[in-house]
Amino acid sequence: MKKFFTIFLILSLIMFTAIIKNSSKTIEDETFLIEENIRGLKKDLERTKLEYDYLSSAEKLLEYQILYFDDELVKKNIEEIKIIHKNLDNLEIKPFKISNE
Repeated sequence: MKKFFTIFLILSLIMFTAIIKNSSKTIEDETFLIEENIRGLKKDLERTKLEYDYLSSAEKLLEYQILYFDDELVKKNIEEIKIIHKNLDNLEIKPFKISNE
């Protein structure tokens, strides 16, 4: 009887170890996937922050124009901006409207 309990205990421990190992492997795989997704999102966030920081104002663009361009950029009044719609063969020019909705 003593041998039976010893064998049963050993087999139980082996099964318990296998179940825990399988569960931890599953959790580790899920963690890896989540970390990869976070890494991609961090890169997107960094690019978006960079674009926002450097292109957030007309003054900043004018500074970059002076540094990197030779009079290629021109400051425009927002009221001068028009929208062009192409309907089949006709072109419609409408004013650009900003709404605070």
